[in-house]
Formats: sequence, structure tokens, C-alpha cells
Amino acid sequence: MTKRLDAQSLKTMITDGEEIALLDVREDGQFGEGHLLFTVPAPYSVLEMRLAALMTRKSVRTVLVDDGDGVAEKAAARMDDLGFTNVSILDGGVPAWAAAGYEIFKGVNVPCKAFGEVVEHAAHTPSISAEELNAMFENNEDLVVVDGRTPEEYKRMSIPNGISVPNAELVYRIQELAPSPDTTVVVNCAGRTRSIIGAQTLINAKIPNKVVALRAGTMGWNLAGFELDHGATRRYPEVSADGMKVAQQRAADMVARYNIRKTNLSTVEKWRDDPSRSLYLLDVRDRAEYEAGHLPGAVHAPGGQLVQATDAWIGTKGARVVLTDDTEIRAITAAHWMVQMAWDVYVLEGGIGDAGTETGTPPRAVLGIDDIAVDTMTPQELSQALDDGTAVAVDMDLSGHYRDRRLPGAHWGIRPRLDRLAAELPAGKTVVLYSEHETRARLAVPDMRAATDAPVVLLAGGREAWVAAGLPTEASGGTPPDSERIDFLFFVHDRHDGNEQAMRDYLSWEEALPAQIENDGDAGFTVITP
Repeated sequence: MTKRLDAQSLKTMITDGEEIALLDVREDGQFGEGHLLFTVPAPYSVLEMRLAALMTRKSVRTVLVDDGDGVAEKAAARMDDLGFTNVSILDGGVPAWAAAGYEIFKGVNVPCKAFGEVVEHAAHTPSISAEELNAMFENNEDLVVVDGRTPEEYKRMSIPNGISVPNAELVYRIQELAPSPDTTVVVNCAGRTRSIIGAQTLINAKIPNKVVALRAGTMGWNLAGFELDHGATRRYPEVSADGMKVAQQRAADMVARYNIRKTNLSTVEKWRDDPSRSLYLLDVRDRAEYEAGHLPGAVHAPGGQLVQATDAWIGTKGARVVLTDDTEIRAITAAHWMVQMAWDVYVLEGGIGDAGTETGTPPRAVLGIDDIAVDTMTPQELSQALDDGTAVAVDMDLSGHYRDRRLPGAHWGIRPRLDRLAAELPAGKTVVLYSEHETRARLAVPDMRAATDAPVVLLAGGREAWVAAGLPTEASGGTPPDSERIDFLFFVHDRHDGNEQAMRDYLSWEEALPAQIENDGDAGFTVITP
């Protein structure tokens, strides 16, 4: 029987100084509508995939959070099968946490987004409006606009004349983009966080230029009635020898000012073998550099995104984190923020050097998936079985994908609710699970077997193989309804879809986070001002 904790006990554990993995096993839509500050999303639908990405030690103290609806019990049983040895459940889930009077947070990547807002309040990060930036353009002022998001986000939409320079690259490359101290540097993102963090990064590095954040980023530009670029490919330049010297000196100054600790390869190897602590070894360079050669076992976590979304890479609060690159500069840039966010973080001294012997990107790991044995049907066999009425297809993919393109007549299923779906399926038919490839469907096989006495098989190659075979698909006609789409976060989607009120609501949500952080009391942020 998995141990249960009440909300008060968990509240104490979160700040007791020991490692703890807080995993929210609800689906993405449920998580985004309200969760504990430090819970990391690990939806039961893809639990084994998230565990492989987030957890480096199976004995770490782990607490699962759900809606008090039994999903955590399912996840705990699966984790027991996979060898996790220290798993507990928050009794009553998120509703119990709220009932105890503790703070509930909407949105995603909340600790990092909240940190950005706290930084702005503490450091008084300067900013300008979209209207002010547009006037600077019209007046031909000496300025450069750098976009601190990922290159992919930048390409989708960007400020006219803006250049893609993800935040971790700023200290490394700004000398090439603004060699004159008279050039104003404007940092933008889509909203607030990376604009603030990017601008404050350059201020913390003490570049001589005037630096400002673009208030509300591309959303603010859009709301002001200005046109965005789409498909832009402007990208940061390579670093010159002189630029490297300047960047190295600025980074060295940041090490001293922000008390950044360094470590070496031999210590990292000892930490890898330490059974008492979790270690996250992260390479913060861009993907091309990572794939050209990185430390064996290092995970690609581009530094700007890492600071924006630590919960995408680190599942254990209180773990050791080692950041690697080739020059230390980008690792120092990311580490100086993670120190202030209370992470136990280190920079690999001297960079990876000749030790970057692993190339490419490792395939995504999924714990235990090879142990799930199941019979399969080819697309042609399933097509015949559907025509004969001897099989029923169940789509285990994301609800949005199902709406757009399902096998004809297929039902939509989601792993935590398969017991409910099984009761609605026609009796006497083989249940055939599928997803875009095979992963989501295969992970759900044991759950469907537990929910029905009917034979359960898998579509070999998934929907991708079905389409490749030239077999028909159809839209679902609005099924499932929005009320059942627990895997979809409307809160985030609507602003990306051009909904101006959703943009305003999102920006207001970000601005309100510091008050929630203060009420919650567990963040542990310490902003060091220049």
C-alpha cells in the first residue's frame, strides 16, 4: 500500500532541505488550470516517458499529486513495477491542498515565470512599450532588438528587425551585435518573462549599453496594432576573437559577483555514482553544437529555455545540477540565474574540451515500454476487421490530433479514464489501440486490459502506418467536447491563436505571480541586484 501524506506534512517536506520529486500525474489541461508551485507535470498518459526524462534516481523521495480521483494510485502502482522505491501520494490531491488554505497556481513553468516577475520587482528592470520601440524605429535610432526565445518561436512571429538570440547566448554574443556602447539593446520575448530575464542578464553582465525589455513582448506589439514578422531567419553571428575576450571577462566577473561554483570532470563522475543524491548533467548550448559533441549522458537543455522552464528537465527539487558548454560563458549565464532560484548548481570548469565524445541526440527513452507485450494488427488487417465489425479502434493520441484526423469511427481514449471508456465500447469486439506512432497506445495496454475482458491489440506502426498504407481518415466532428479535453491547456493556447483578450489575461496573470509567490512562501528566491 502506497503511503499517503496530508497537505500539512507535504508543505513541511517541500522546504526541509532534502531532495523531493513532486510529480503531478494529471493531464496537461488539468495541471495548467491549477497546481502546487513546485509540482512537475508528469501526465499519467505518458508517465513512463516523463519519468525517463525527469528522474535520475529511483530511490528519491517522490510525492504524486492528482485530483483525489485515483490516478495517483495508478501511477504509484506503475512506478512500483518500474522499481521506484520511495513513492507517496498527496491524500486528496490538489483539492485537499486548496482546502488546507495553500496556494494554487494556474499556468505552466510557474516557478520560472514567477521568478522573472520577482526579478523585475527587485532589480527594477527597465522596459519600454511597443509604441516607444516603434518611435525609435521611425526615428532611426541606434538600436538592436534581440529575441530571447527559441529560434523556433522566433521564426513563428517576431518583432520587425529583431534578431534571434536566445537568452543564454546574450553575454556570449552581444559584443558582435552591439559593439558600440551607444547602441540601445532591446530584448523581447512573447510576453514578459524572457524579456525581463534577457534584459537583466545583460545588465547583470555590466555591458556599457542602455538595455531595456520590450514590455509584453510580441503580444504587446500585436495589441498595440503593429505588424509582426512571420518566418524571419535573422540569427546571431559567430563570435570573433575580440568578442570572445570581452564575453569571457564579463562571465568571469559574474562568477565572482553571483557566487557561482565550478566543478571538474572527475567530481562529476563521482557524483554520477552517488546513490544518495540526484544529478542532472545538462548541456546548455544550441542543438547543433550539442549534436556535434557533448559529454556522454549529458542532456540538451538550451540555457535560455532552462531558466524559463526548469521543470522540463529537472524533476527533483534539491538535486545537484551541472551545466556544461565549451567556454563556460553560456553555462555561467544560466547558472547565475539558477543560483538565485535556489538550485544547487555548478558550472563545468573549462568546458567539455575533448570529453565531448558523444554525438547526435539520444532517442527518447520510455521506461518499461519494452516489457509491455501485446499482439499487433497491420493497418490492412485492422481495416478488414473494422469492415467486418469484429474490432473497434480506440485512438490514444492527443484530443486535438483525434479531432483533426482519426481512423473512421474510432473512439477517443485517454489513459487515466479507460475504465470509463471500456464500459461504453461495444461488447464482443477486439479492442485495437493506436496513437500517432505506438508509444502512447502501448503504454495504455495494461490499463485497457484491466478495464475490459475483451482482447486488446495494438495497431502496428500507429496512425502513421495507417496513413502510409493509403487508408482513409476523418475529422471527429468536435468530439471529444472541450469539457472532456483534460489533455489540452486552453489557458495557453488561446493567446497563441490570436485571441487578444486571452493575451491581456495572460499578461495580467504573469504580473500577479509575485503576490502569489509571497503568499505561498516556499519559493526561496534570492535576487542579487547589480
